[in-house]
Amino acid sequence: MDRGLKEGLDNMSHITLYERCKPLGQKDIWMVKESLKLLQVLLISAQIVSCTPVGLVSVSVAPVPLLFTDDVTIDGYDVSLVSMETIDLPESLIKSKNGNPESYEEFGENYEVLESSEDFSESGIASWYGKDFQGRNTSSGEVYDMYQLTAAHKTLPLPTYVRVDNLDNGRSLVVKVNDRGPFIDGRIIDLSYAAAHRLGVTGPGTAKVEITALDPSAKDPVG
Repeated sequence: MDRGLKEGLDNMSHITLYERCKPLGQKDIWMVKESLKLLQVLLISAQIVSCTPVGLVSVSVAPVPLLFTDDVTIDGYDVSLVSMETIDLPESLIKSKNGNPESYEEFGENYEVLESSEDFSESGIASWYGKDFQGRNTSSGEVYDMYQLTAAHKTLPLPTYVRVDNLDNGRSLVVKVNDRGPFIDGRIIDLSYAAAHRLGVTGPGTAKVEITALDPSAKDPVG
């Protein structure tokens, strides 16, 4: 290699090395810091866009509500037979001869029947019962018709008319309590298929409800 060319290359290498290693000035340091801040912001933004942590939803995605199908079709049930009537409350009620003992036992549990339904209200879980009981006698002696607006309760006098408010969907309905049940912990009322259908309970199977006894309260039969 030509001696002059070699010296020139050596001098260039020294200059380049010096330029790369010379101390940074205040302006250089500021530019580096600002560049690092920008890089950090870009990295964080990329992580948010590309990967949403479990349990969080991106603000750009609308929440999808959990919905139950209220008017489901169930084998063995004819929705067209569901009573769509509005119950008119009678002027007076007489307790049925059947289903109103002072107390009774079911599945090892003792239940005391209320003397009166006056001012009665209760909150809890409602369920429903249907075709397996169709045509059977209820506790009051009436024949169970799953297409009528009736219900079962453990301690209310039979019969009692109650308003059932479905706290899950806002629906309300007046039903006639003429049977005993449900004998499952945590459940306060068992609705007929028709009542459950109109209240939107047949889909989910159960619902959180509030029940309120309506006047008149059933009186003891005379004689």
